Amino acid sequence: MKRTMFALAFALASLAAHADERVAGERIADGTGYASVVRAGSEHDRLLMVFEQDGMAGIPLWESRDEGAHWRFLMNVTDQPHAGDKQWQLRWQPHIAELPRATADLPAGTLLLSANATRNDERGRVHVEDLQMYVSTDGGKSWRYRSSIVQGGGRPEDKDNKGVWEPNVHLLDDGRLVAYYSSEQHKGEGYNQLLAHKVSTDGGRSWGQEVWDVAIPGGVQRPGMAIVTRLPDHRYAMTYENIDGPRNGQVFIKFSRDGLDWGDPQRHGEPVMTLSGFWPAACPVLQWFPQGGPEGVIVVSAQRAGGGGDEGGRTLYWNNASGRGPWWEVRAPVQKRSGNIHAGWTQALLERGDGSYLHVTSSSAADAPEHASRNEMLSAIAPLRFDRYEAEDAELAGAAVVPDPAASNLRKARLGQGGEARLRFLVHATAGVHSLRVRYADVGLPATPVLAVNGARMPATIEQATDGGQVATLTAPLLPGFNTIDIEGGAHVLDIDYLQVDGDAASRSGGKGK
Repeated sequence: MKRTMFALAFALASLAAHADERVAGERIADGTGYASVVRAGSEHDRLLMVFEQDGMAGIPLWESRDEGAHWRFLMNVTDQPHAGDKQWQLRWQPHIAELPRATADLPAGTLLLSANATRNDERGRVHVEDLQMYVSTDGGKSWRYRSSIVQGGGRPEDKDNKGVWEPNVHLLDDGRLVAYYSSEQHKGEGYNQLLAHKVSTDGGRSWGQEVWDVAIPGGVQRPGMAIVTRLPDHRYAMTYENIDGPRNGQVFIKFSRDGLDWGDPQRHGEPVMTLSGFWPAACPVLQWFPQGGPEGVIVVSAQRAGGGGDEGGRTLYWNNASGRGPWWEVRAPVQKRSGNIHAGWTQALLERGDGSYLHVTSSSAADAPEHASRNEMLSAIAPLRFDRYEAEDAELAGAAVVPDPAASNLRKARLGQGGEARLRFLVHATAGVHSLRVRYADVGLPATPVLAVNGARMPATIEQATDGGQVATLTAPLLPGFNTIDIEGGAHVLDIDYLQVDGDAASRSGGKGK
């Protein structure tokens, strides 16, 4: 949650440059950030959403009856243990979930809302934090306080702050609940901030001892904002940000067989990163969807990016190999304005019944982009392509990434001429014959890319796209698992937009041949 002044200045400097970006998305309401969405009850189309809002009114709860196409406000969920105390309120980092099975006295279908309640001092500054959990057994019509997971204290700006942040609650296979969170309570032991969890055996009425999941000694690095999801192979996956690490805000992913043992806490896990070195940064959220191949796809959103990635955080990162190997980008449905550090702070992504995706995130205001209090929540519904491997995400040799508003992800790779120039794609696929398509364009002088699949050069059919580009198409046998697909330089410089494996580019891009 808390950033050092250096980290804050770094983030604001990089984000301010994007304050004039074009915005795509429908406005829902005023909101500073931290969207969380759940499909509620037996009604497939009914969604519930919570997010942070400015001020002391509580956590806003919104409802959609058409899978996110339209929203209506239901209520503010407010702090019950300190009701009547104007200095206390349920305010930050909400997470909403539904119990798939009963636990203790809570039946299946119970809604869980965890969030950070804070107490202000006499000057209106945050002084105490309390990670609280609430339950609803009537579909969100009413809520009752269940417990306090952990409490902390001190102003977020203070060096010796003992804050607690970002609760994320899940049901384990054995019926116990687990709550993950960030803690600054161990600075005296050499941990600036760490990630921990507690377990409840009584449906969240009480919580056990704290267990550390990610704890980097030295007093500098700040792992935070853990989000956990379940994979179809029954593992648990966790993403988190690493503020003040060697790459500020870099997102890492760790795995656990039981949701409790995440390995050595001093090990970061694996970085989420493309072959070209782009990496998402800050406020990550991961989810798994049954698309993109037999293992499905893990998708990670983040507030911004590093290593040359989109600093505005307007792309999602995906991996269809259960977290193994490289990651790839896809343009996010909502294109936010990123003028302050809270714009894009924890996003929601949900697959709809028709295969499209609902995306919700916060965006800064056009007339006051630097003020988080003026942020607004935006939503958009769009398909996401997990068969398209962006050229700028490939391993680059004799190539450079350049902007192009007509390209698939608004960028492309400019590939030098000759066999020494190369884009290398590591593509995870099933065994069999696959269709490969490469969208490209020459740069004034005619040239054709050379394609090699697992080391073997293969001829391609060249077609003219309706938007002026060209498409090289071939069919090739791929091995089970990872395959190496190279695009080598031609007689002259080429601009490569993407490699597509299977699928029909024209039919999935509105008939524009992209």
